[in-house]
Amino acid sequence: MSLHYIVQEPKEKKEKNPLLLLLHGYGSNEQDLFSFASELPDDCYIISARAPYDLQYGSYAWYAINFEADNTKFSDLNQARQSRDLIVTFIDELIAKYPIDASKISLIGFSQGAILSYAVALSYPTKIGQVVAMSGYLNTEIATEGFEKNDLSSLNIFASHGTVDQVIPIDWARKTPAILEKLGIECIYKEYPIGHGVSPQNFFDFKNWLVGKL
Repeated sequence: MSLHYIVQEPKEKKEKNPLLLLLHGYGSNEQDLFSFASELPDDCYIISARAPYDLQYGSYAWYAINFEADNTKFSDLNQARQSRDLIVTFIDELIAKYPIDASKISLIGFSQGAILSYAVALSYPTKIGQVVAMSGYLNTEIATEGFEKNDLSSLNIFASHGTVDQVIPIDWARKTPAILEKLGIECIYKEYPIGHGVSPQNFFDFKNWLVGKL
């Protein structure tokens, strides 16, 4: 398999089950978002992937960030694009390995994982149905060239951000819904009075949204 991962199999097995693919943030690992697994829908494969770049002591990244750079916090976009395509390959491998319904694949990303989730969905919209993007923002430079020509009409996005996020400025996140709407993508955007994290209300809201879409 292209990426290391952990899996919670569906409690209610059908011939084919939906997939919820969890993508963690910079400096974290596959255990992080997997703490949600027991609370997520019983009829889904819940798979949490580990990012490919090893930082140290159990922390990983989808791409390098140079924190010494100016306010833009230089991101290695080539690494980000490689990770984007690695996630797509990984999804294909999962579909081959498990009885996953390829028409019901959702990405749940936090921070860097959310940024990658947007890029994967815009680049390969036939593969992704829903995106939950928490504490991230849309960086169209990570999407494939000419992604605007893709049929994006079937994508559904739930985006959320903390109003006092000290890692990714809320202004970056606030620009995202307008860009998505211009692309014809249905987007729900919510803010919570927290920092760079996921509040219980945020979890409750995205879970309810997801259940409604599945």
